[in-house]
Amino acid sequence: MDIKPPIPPFTAESAVQKVRLAEDAWNTRDPDRVVLVYTEDTQWRNRAEFPLGREQVRRFLQRKWARELDYRLIKELWAFTGHRIAVRFAYEWHDDSGQWFRSYGNENWEFEEHGLMRRRYASINDLPIKAAERKFHWGAGRRPDDHPGLTELGL
Repeated sequence: MDIKPPIPPFTAESAVQKVRLAEDAWNTRDPDRVVLVYTEDTQWRNRAEFPLGREQVRRFLQRKWARELDYRLIKELWAFTGHRIAVRFAYEWHDDSGQWFRSYGNENWEFEEHGLMRRRYASINDLPIKAAERKFHWGAGRRPDDHPGLTELGL
């Protein structure tokens, strides 16, 4: 069995760490890497899609990142208890016509005892923005430690 620390029950410190690890993984935009933190039978709700299991999640992420170009994500812990974590997030991306968006949302996560995510429920809204309104400025990959988070950016 894969173990993905930190594992529940979460503390304030371990919940923050789990959120940052998730942000880092998603910023790779590598579906093969990202799906490894979910259980084989993971259940999702993402907008109006309901992928079940790692393979459906992998295909979902492949479609997502083929459409959401130059994706940059910031997550922030909202609340936690036991084996659950709630986060708020924002990400910036553009489509193939060059239109930029900032997508805002909330996620509820439930983990099994080895630290793999069993359930992920996401609610997301997209806001068209001008390129000059972007706030997420770093190269592809992990957000630098000195880049402001959502609260510092006023989001």
